[in-house]
Amino acid sequence: MSKPPVLIIEDEESIASFVRMYLEKEGYEVHVAGTGEGGLELAHDKNPAVIILDIMLPDIDGFEVCRRLRHDSQVPIIMLTARDASTDKVVGLELGADDYITKPFDPRELVARVKSVLRRAQSGAGKAGETLAAGEITLDTGRHEVTVAGESVKLTSMEFNLLHYLLFNKGLVLTRQQLLEHVWGYDFMGDTRTVDVHINQLRRKLGDAASIETVWSVGYKLAEK
Repeated sequence: MSKPPVLIIEDEESIASFVRMYLEKEGYEVHVAGTGEGGLELAHDKNPAVIILDIMLPDIDGFEVCRRLRHDSQVPIIMLTARDASTDKVVGLELGADDYITKPFDPRELVARVKSVLRRAQSGAGKAGETLAAGEITLDTGRHEVTVAGESVKLTSMEFNLLHYLLFNKGLVLTRQQLLEHVWGYDFMGDTRTVDVHINQLRRKLGDAASIETVWSVGYKLAEK
C-alpha cells in the first residue's frame, strides 16, 4: 500500500532526483516541480500530504509559494534553504512553514522530517471530538477548528497542535524542549527558535484572547482565565 503523496518543489534536478529516490524507497508517491508556478499547479492537482519547498527557485521564490499555498491550504511544508541564515528560517516559519532544513543535508534526515510532520498531521492533536477552552478561545479537535469569541481563526496544522498542547497543559510552564518533543515530534532536529516563531504567530492570530506568557529562560505558559 503506497504512502501519502509528497510534492518536491526544487529546481536543482540532482537534488530533486536524489530526494525522490529516497522517498520512493520508503513507499511514498512523489511528484516533482522545477518552478514555483509549476509547484503551485501540482499542489492543486495532486493534493499532496506534505510539500518539500526550496527557497531559491527560477521564477517566484519559495517564500511567495508558501504564502500562496497558505491562502487556502494547511498542507505541511518543509522548506529547504541553501544558507544557514536565521532570517530565512524565521521568514519561512512566519509564512506558515512547519519545518526547515539547510543544504547540504542528509536525505535520510529529510525523510525523517517528512515522517514526523505526516505523523503529526495524521494523528491530529487529540481525541476526535475533544474540545478545550481558555477564556474566549475554543479548540475543537473533531472539527479541527479554533474560534475566538465565536469567530473562526485560521491556523496551520502546527499552530493548531501547539495551541492544543498549551490548552491541554493550561497553567503549567512548558519548556521549549518539551514543546519540540510533544508538538514537533521527538525526532525533530530544528532549534528552539522554531517554537518562539510559532508562539508569536499564535499570539498575532489570537490577538488579545491569547494569554501565552513567556517564562524567561524556561519557556511558555498558557495562563488560566
